[in-house]
Amino acid sequence: MKNILIIASLVLALGLIGFLYQQLSAAETALEVANKRFADCEQVTFQLQNQLAQEQKKAGTGPAPMPEPK
Repeated sequence: MKNILIIASLVLALGLIGFLYQQLSAAETALEVANKRFADCEQVTFQLQNQLAQEQKKAGTGPAPMPEPK
């Protein structure tokens, strides 16, 4: 009986390790996707800022004033 409990607890621990590894792998994949999307958003923001600056330069207006921090 003692050996059965030990084996059962080892199987349970192994199952838990497998489950946690699967969750960690999924979280790492989601983090990579989120980092890629963030980098893409930074690139688009940079491009839009450059485009806006060029259009303002052509129009003869300066950049919009920054709002005062509260």
